[in-house]
Amino acid sequence: MTTSFRMFGLIGATCVMLTGCDSLWPSLDAQDPAGGSTAASQPTTAPAPAPAAQQATAQPTVSAIPASTQAVYSGTTAVGERIAQMDQDLRQLTSQVGDLKGRLSGIRANSSSNATTYHSNKAAITSRLQLGTTPGNPILVEQWNQAQNSLAQVEQTIPSLSKLHSDASDQAAFGKFLLSTVQATYGLSGAVDEDHARLRVLEDAVHQGLVDLDRMLTDVTQEINRHNLYVSAERGNMTTLAEGIKNGQLYGANIATRSFQLTENAAARVAASGQGIDPSAEPLVIIKFDRENVPYQQALFNAVNQAMTAKPNAVFDLVAVSPDRGNAAQVALNGAAAQRNAEAVLRTLTSMGIQPGRVNLLSDSRSVAQNEVHLYVR
Repeated sequence: MTTSFRMFGLIGATCVMLTGCDSLWPSLDAQDPAGGSTAASQPTTAPAPAPAAQQATAQPTVSAIPASTQAVYSGTTAVGERIAQMDQDLRQLTSQVGDLKGRLSGIRANSSSNATTYHSNKAAITSRLQLGTTPGNPILVEQWNQAQNSLAQVEQTIPSLSKLHSDASDQAAFGKFLLSTVQATYGLSGAVDEDHARLRVLEDAVHQGLVDLDRMLTDVTQEINRHNLYVSAERGNMTTLAEGIKNGQLYGANIATRSFQLTENAAARVAASGQGIDPSAEPLVIIKFDRENVPYQQALFNAVNQAMTAKPNAVFDLVAVSPDRGNAAQVALNGAAAQRNAEAVLRTLTSMGIQPGRVNLLSDSRSVAQNEVHLYVR
């Protein structure tokens, strides 16, 4: 029995020793303890590559624009759609302004070319007449016809400028409407910051377009006035040259270059010198230009002939009278028309043998129904 207990004890001790050895020397198919330790510490030493790769693949999702913000650029919101439409309107306005500028440049170039041709022929006629030539010289007649055609082309610039002014006014009205629409859009609800940023850009662009149109309207208005005065004066010059060609020499002083004096200024000189129009004096002739081609020549000739018979050294005051009604622009237009009528009467007087130096040109605005020309004798 004793031997049996000893055998069992020896076997048990051997099993315990074998178990301890297994914990000291690992088996061949077990994991490396060092490897296990490295894997355990791996999240703190080498996790960077894996998260970086994951971040790279997930980047579009992280930086994607939210749907509410992305709608500003795609125009899917009410404000975005309104901005997109106004942007198209702005492009249309900008295109129209560019076209108007191109038309204005073309009109100016055409007018300048025709004016150059006109003055070239006019100078040739004037220099020939100053030297003296035969009455009705056909060379001068041909040059006069060419100058007349060039002046007519310059005159055609006026309706072109008027049409351009009308079109520019329409675009200015459209631009003002667009500007008010842009400004009203600021008050719409449901907008984001990007909407207001785009509205500010639109507002500045529309403002710039309106500035360009305003300058164009001012320039075109001034050019229309200059062309009206220029054509009116040159018509008088052409009439003077025609009379000179008819006689073979310059026909007295250039009527169109004579300046009109306001009757108020003339009255001041009358008070100082004791000469001039008597306020109570009755006109020798009153010509009312209430229609085209007023036949005043015969009546004017009879009146002037009687005055010259009674007073051979008579001096005449020719007054262009225009209505004083309407706004400033209408008064100015009426005054210019009355002066043109007075110039025509002066040319008639000159053709009757009255020296231009014996006729004083005056202008006045009175309560009359239409343009008139009054002739006084003193």
